[in-house]
Amino acid sequence: MPVALNHIDTGGEGVPLVVVHGLLGSADNWRSHIKKWRESRRVIAVDLRNHGRSPHVEGMGYEAMAEDLLALLDRLDVQKAHLLGHSMGGKVVISVARLAPSRVASLIVADIAPRAYGHDHDSIFAGLRRLERGAPTTRGEADALLAEHVDERPTRLFLATNLERDEQAEGLRLRIGLDEIEGDYDAIMAEPAGEGAFTGPTLVVRGSRSRYVTDEMLPALREVLPEAELVTLEAGHWLHAEQPEAFQAAVNRFLDEVS
Repeated sequence: MPVALNHIDTGGEGVPLVVVHGLLGSADNWRSHIKKWRESRRVIAVDLRNHGRSPHVEGMGYEAMAEDLLALLDRLDVQKAHLLGHSMGGKVVISVARLAPSRVASLIVADIAPRAYGHDHDSIFAGLRRLERGAPTTRGEADALLAEHVDERPTRLFLATNLERDEQAEGLRLRIGLDEIEGDYDAIMAEPAGEGAFTGPTLVVRGSRSRYVTDEMLPALREVLPEAELVTLEAGHWLHAEQPEAFQAAVNRFLDEVS
């Protein structure tokens, strides 16, 4: 049974751009980009299951998350869309493109390859669990708790976007389904769902300082995304936040070419 995803919909005409965040992100992380894109096109940004304001349910497999996204498009009467996904969200949109290619006008994949990855979020999960136990009342307290396990301040600031005010407890609480995410972490690290290649127009944007799409991965990437155009930005994994203007320019140029 697909999950009814929370989403932002700017409205407008034409084929929409659907934006899908990465692990522990949300549609809210993309608001500055949405503000720009909405000037020229309809934008739909989603909260994936167990993220943002969407329901908490068991299962983080890519087939299930692809079905969630397709069900949302059905509810919005969107027959075809440009799909943009970052990191885990990139695997979600690749899954949709493989499972339902007729629904995809074009594919934009931000800093992820269609492959399995190793486990490397142990410190992040430990920091989030520390937040749960610590029950912070201010964002300063929350940052101090996260810092016990997460050294990088930009990463802590990103994780803190998952905090919301709990009026009953008079403090801050995590809005993500942490039990569900951590419990099915293996599925998140796995390959996208579906088989074969997506042969439609595709843009892959990677960060030069990221290890998620290395040169060694490109032959395997092109087996799944044979039409992929590759753009490399001077950035790490969160390239859309580190180089917002360059990221916007790459996406806009590609969409203008395929529209």
